[in-house]
Amino acid sequence: MFQLYVFLCFLASLQSHAITIGPVSELVIANSNVSPDGFTRSAVLAGGTHPGPTIMAQKGDTFKINVKNQLSDESMLTSTSIHWHGVFQRHSNQMDGVAFVTQCPIAPGHSFLYEFNAGNQVGTHWYHSHYGVQYCDGLRGPLIIYDPDDPYRSLYDIDDETSGCRLGAYNGVGRYDGGPDVPFAVINVQPRKRYRFRLLNMACKPNYIFSIDGHNLTIIEVDGQYVKPLVVDSIQSTLRNDTPSFLRTNQPVDNYWVHADPDAGTNATAILRYAGSPNADPKDMSTLNSAALNETSLHPLSPPSSNFLINGVQYTSPSIPVLLQLLSGAMTAADLTPNGTVYTLPRNKVIEISFNTDNSPGGPHPIHLHGHSFAVVRSAGSSGYNYVNPVMRDTVTTGNPGDYATIRFITDNPGPWLLHCHIDWHLYAGLAIVFAEAPEDVAASQPVNDASKQLCPIYNSLPQQNFTLPPR
Repeated sequence: MFQLYVFLCFLASLQSHAITIGPVSELVIANSNVSPDGFTRSAVLAGGTHPGPTIMAQKGDTFKINVKNQLSDESMLTSTSIHWHGVFQRHSNQMDGVAFVTQCPIAPGHSFLYEFNAGNQVGTHWYHSHYGVQYCDGLRGPLIIYDPDDPYRSLYDIDDETSGCRLGAYNGVGRYDGGPDVPFAVINVQPRKRYRFRLLNMACKPNYIFSIDGHNLTIIEVDGQYVKPLVVDSIQSTLRNDTPSFLRTNQPVDNYWVHADPDAGTNATAILRYAGSPNADPKDMSTLNSAALNETSLHPLSPPSSNFLINGVQYTSPSIPVLLQLLSGAMTAADLTPNGTVYTLPRNKVIEISFNTDNSPGGPHPIHLHGHSFAVVRSAGSSGYNYVNPVMRDTVTTGNPGDYATIRFITDNPGPWLLHCHIDWHLYAGLAIVFAEAPEDVAASQPVNDASKQLCPIYNSLPQQNFTLPPR
């Protein structure tokens, strides 16, 4: 059976036919058939490709992405919204793209211009639908913001802007037990080079161990935040963990397995091919991962000036987007709906949350906060706290029962921001809350344009579309 949610993405200097677009572009959302594992099914695609086009920008660019909804397959959701994952949306909360938190979905036959500036943010991010579980049907793609002052530019030789997102049981094609022998994805590299290697986990069912036989990776960035270089031989990648690093092609000219293992085992899913090596599968190789990534070993390149905090509960979608409720004058948690799932926070305060998932099945849960990065002062699997130089992220794993993770952030971005598990089925079932940050400052900080105001009336005029979760 075709499993579209098995999806890791890595960007390097690859021979690829992937599409790239700039920060000012049109993005058509339409249905099309795809067959990455040899079986055909209808999907929801951005720009007609799976994954969608890689959006490339420079630090400080203003994004103007006109999203045109041409969806027509009523076996899936036909309205849509696009979230720009990892972008804080300062003074542009209406562009965060979260259905029923900052906007109503874009109805079929209509378009919406997402216009925002990412400010000083740089690094490896992605975009995806944030309506129901639509991104699991294919609507997702990479978003890269290049830094002209990249502090690690001297550490790699190649960061090819013409490269694209490739999948193996990630990179656009894949195999499964009993399925057809779809050709493995191939990463073509030159020997004795250093490659900027951007690893994105855009899966709907995340938690993979990523490694390349015989090679180490030096991590230099996580979730758009520079970290001190850390050499590892495997990376546990939970959604949305974006873990750019650089790869040294310093092994004998040959073919090497690239692994993305959902658990333990040898689930080889792609091939790293040195120039001059034969067009053949790699030799079997058993790799002992003795230097696996430990999050507590990650530290920011430039420590933040202060620490942060947060809080969390379950969530149900309101009938009126929270942003519009705030702009209509609702200022307290008691005034905002749904009651009990919207929390007001004062401005310029440090917020802290500790996640206890002892009674929460389906973990580890990748918890993502919109509008902010936060300091991970305690990582899952660790009993220690780091208040000196904790890594800055926008997504943290809660770990397994018995683990605790603690984060801190500053309320310096007025608006409604979603905190949620990024396993879409868990989000849909209610594992989320909304922080209404500095309600009194939202009107001045987050202006809403006429096009945004028109989305709800158009959406509300559509026939009701019921959606039920598939059995899991």
